[in-house]
Amino acid sequence: MNLSCIIIDDEPNAVDLLDMFIRQATGWTLSHKCYDALEAMTFLKQQRVDFVFLDINMPQLSGMEMAGLLPPETKIVFTTAYSEYALDSYNFPTIDYLLKPITLKRFLAAQQKIEGYFAAHRESDPSVATKALGDYFFVKSGKELRKILLDDILYFEGEKEYVRLVTPREQILIYRRLKDIEEQLSLPFVRVHNSYIINIRQLQKIQDNHIYIGAKQIPISEKYKENFMGVIQGKLF
Repeated sequence: MNLSCIIIDDEPNAVDLLDMFIRQATGWTLSHKCYDALEAMTFLKQQRVDFVFLDINMPQLSGMEMAGLLPPETKIVFTTAYSEYALDSYNFPTIDYLLKPITLKRFLAAQQKIEGYFAAHRESDPSVATKALGDYFFVKSGKELRKILLDDILYFEGEKEYVRLVTPREQILIYRRLKDIEEQLSLPFVRVHNSYIINIRQLQKIQDNHIYIGAKQIPISEKYKENFMGVIQGKLF
């Protein structure tokens, strides 16, 4: 999932560790690394991000003090060596609370929680159902331009230079790469495999690392599993 974030921490080693985890394990954009709260406040006045990694114990302005100054749409992942602030942290728009030293395993758990949070909230917002397409788009099929409703799509399947678009009534070959199509879509469409993008609204069940849409059984690859399960967890009762 393409999310933007910044790191706010006065400890260079802690900043470097988070930077490495973000680069190696996510598709997020790390917009800036700030070593004190005042630098971060100046940056955030000029550029919006989806969430911040925010250390609590910092000079001049603590993480808790800064959290009260952030706009409510900026979500927070607190990072600290002290567990006693955990309860107070949820007075703010907090997604997670990470205790230092942060391990890769704990970071990956936080990644699922963060991406699941944003996936669930974006899906509930009709204004971001797709990045550019609205409720439908047109595809060229022979000499025709075919109107396709997004809600009708079951899945996209990549086939070398082509993509097969599948609905309950038809299959259409599109001369485009799956990656190019993925860049134009957001929820309810999720990449689950090098060869597949699925429509979550058409998903019937998940079993044995496979997705079932109608009679189609689609594998979930390790590369996309964490992001996909993060989306599912946002809808889990």
